[in-house]
Amino acid sequence: MTWEFFTIPPFWRVMGFWVVGDFSILITYNPPAPMEPLLTPECRVNACDRPANYESLKREFASNQNINILPNGHLVSRISDYIIYSVEAEAIDKIVAEYGPSTKVGAIVGGQTSCKAPELAAFDKYLPNDVEIISCHSLHGPNVNPKGQPLVLIKHRASDESLRFVEDLFASFQSKYVYLSGVMHDRITADTQAVTHAAFLSMGTAWHANNQFPWEVARYVGGIENVKINITLRIYANKWHVYAGLAILNPAAKMQIRQYAQSVTELFKLMLGGHREEFRARVKAAGAAVFKSGTTQHELLLQDEVLDQFSLSKGMSERMPNNHLSLLAIVDCWWKLGIVPYDHMICSTPLFRLWLGVTEYLFRNEDLLNEVLDIAIDDNTFRSDDLEFTFAARAWSECVSFGDFASYRDRFEKIQSYFAPRFPEAVRLGNEMMKTILDKTTTTTYATTVNATSSS
Repeated sequence: MTWEFFTIPPFWRVMGFWVVGDFSILITYNPPAPMEPLLTPECRVNACDRPANYESLKREFASNQNINILPNGHLVSRISDYIIYSVEAEAIDKIVAEYGPSTKVGAIVGGQTSCKAPELAAFDKYLPNDVEIISCHSLHGPNVNPKGQPLVLIKHRASDESLRFVEDLFASFQSKYVYLSGVMHDRITADTQAVTHAAFLSMGTAWHANNQFPWEVARYVGGIENVKINITLRIYANKWHVYAGLAILNPAAKMQIRQYAQSVTELFKLMLGGHREEFRARVKAAGAAVFKSGTTQHELLLQDEVLDQFSLSKGMSERMPNNHLSLLAIVDCWWKLGIVPYDHMICSTPLFRLWLGVTEYLFRNEDLLNEVLDIAIDDNTFRSDDLEFTFAARAWSECVSFGDFASYRDRFEKIQSYFAPRFPEAVRLGNEMMKTILDKTTTTTYATTVNATSSS
């Protein structure tokens, strides 16, 4: 079990307010144009981490009079007015059970876990009745500017006045507030993240199994390949529990990851068997369901000139045809589950928008899609890669279905160590891609059916 602060890269700064609570420092992006500072003499940040980190953190923040590092969660909880639990979803019940009863009378408590069911259950079970609950979830990673990004607020047990306080508190993020219930949050995060993560985790596993660094292989050159490589490395550059909690603790996510593995397997079998017409009909039906009338009127999220500029490959410029099994399977999976990805754009992550961008790029380019369908049947160049990818998708699904965090961590960190030397460059390129897709999607209008209203 790990208790931890958010990672604070050099370009982030601590945001002070009356209080901040257990195991977290609330942070905000420091853009080129400085925001009005909130860390005033009237604002204090109380924070703690694992007891072993107490002395080092005290030294780190010794020069800041407004940041008060305390030895444990009891001391933070007793004097803080707004407490944020920033811990792994797996550990939330145990930690709230220990420190929740010490919460100050009238305080507001929230959490930053990616799966709200266990978090809110722990709050309901262990927090005193005189404590309010307003949880949150920033739908982006620590290296992404929060300006314009979705920030979910869950008014689980609180007054309107307390909700306004939290809104004011996070105002410097310049994020878009999305008001959801805990149940709706978990369903939407599953719809927009679970299968996306599974696809990239499976790609990394397949490349590792084939002992490949894909940017050094001529088969992986071109715009869509750039996205696959950079985002796969970006995911593996993060901590394992960021993805494990969502996958294992969210029931909807388990079902979707299982369906993705099934879609990969069934499409791969059709390819191996040479069942051209059945394969084509299935892919076309999936595309028609996902990219149906009303979603094809807007401009593509990503164009060739965008896709081609972010490459880790050096000296290789000629694109080789690819069957893009990972992309075909994700659309097949959405079709089988009845998911229309555009329905959740209002609270989608940058990663999801990027993956949706390359997917619609393929399916809305009729010539490219037909080429991919023919390659899938006629060209064996990627067969070994597709075989390992199919194995990987099934293995990740089984790992998630067993609910074994230790196995998930072991599998994740093994691949992580393999690709680690290229993380810095991949993260840099990934940041540029994220900015590009964010700039694109903030100027595009989507038909959104999410009922983004307060759960009060």
